[in-house]
Amino acid sequence: MQQAEIMQRVVGILTEAVEMRRQVRENPDAKMALTGSISALLVETLPKINLPADASAQETKDIITEALGPAIVTLSNCFSYAFVHLAEVHDEGRTDTSTADVLRSLSLQFAQRDGA
Repeated sequence: MQQAEIMQRVVGILTEAVEMRRQVRENPDAKMALTGSISALLVETLPKINLPADASAQETKDIITEALGPAIVTLSNCFSYAFVHLAEVHDEGRTDTSTADVLRSLSLQFAQRDGA
């Protein structure tokens, strides 16, 4: 999965979270159903790991770290980038745009990078 696609999925997760928060504010007693979008993203981005049966604890740690490290860094970078982007708009005191607008713009920016 390309970084631009991961970024768009992260923006989707954040957009979904904003909508869920809005619904909870409007109806505090309602139960919110989780969509599983975070789990789906993890399944699609984290690699399968095959460990040798005779691997020591240290070898197991090294194999897992090497396999998962790049995906975890990419996911962390995408969530961090989106957070910082939203925080900058907030810190600028901008009232002419909503969180949803900022996230939509961010998603479009990465869609254009990806050629979508």
